[in-house]
Amino acid sequence: MILYPAIDLKDGACVRLYKGDMDKATVFGEDPAAQARSFVDAGCEWLHLVDLNGAFAGKPVNAAAVEAILAATNVPAQLGGGIRDMATIEAWLDRGLARVILGTVAVRDPALVKQAAKAFPGKVAVGIDARDGMVAVEGWAETTDITATDLARQFEDAGVAAIIYTDIDRDGAMQGPNVAATAALANAVSIPVIASGGVSSLDDLRALKSSGAALDGAISGRALYDGKIDLAEAVALLKSQ
Repeated sequence: MILYPAIDLKDGACVRLYKGDMDKATVFGEDPAAQARSFVDAGCEWLHLVDLNGAFAGKPVNAAAVEAILAATNVPAQLGGGIRDMATIEAWLDRGLARVILGTVAVRDPALVKQAAKAFPGKVAVGIDARDGMVAVEGWAETTDITATDLARQFEDAGVAAIIYTDIDRDGAMQGPNVAATAALANAVSIPVIASGGVSSLDDLRALKSSGAALDGAISGRALYDGKIDLAEAVALLKSQ
């Protein structure tokens, strides 16, 4: 399993939201590139970036911060938030992103996801964010009537690199991940699944690792900023057999 440190970008700063509420943002740093470098220095092998403003605007907003992170680090990075057309996908990949994450557009225009996954093999992930098992879109502002598993199954043979599954009610709440729902989703599809939302201790990582599903990785944000998880220790734990 891979540990993905999260850098959530709002107005150019590193923040963490509470359950996806833009009005409940805690600022952890004004220099995202410096934060990214510190994660890399501690041993992370990937970075997980989110353009929070972009998720609401439907187009990239924190591009300057993302570009600064890419220039300052040498590990692959994936980005979600406001990526809703082929031109934006292509532009981000050209700028050096290893992977784009498509969320809202996976619900609104699944054909675009399949087209992008075919055009850019290994570089397109689907972000599935769920509240009580139902998919939420538009920066989590709107809950749909589609289940997370049904959405994931639509991309089963599309060549999608990964599914990032976030339980919104756990996100930023430091209450632990929804291990059962994450494992159930991972066991329902053959696409690699990355757990997100609520990962707040090494015990949470152990629980995901022994969930009964072969998870690709886990994303953690607030716990790393608060010092509840030591990044180097977490990386070693997830690498161990």
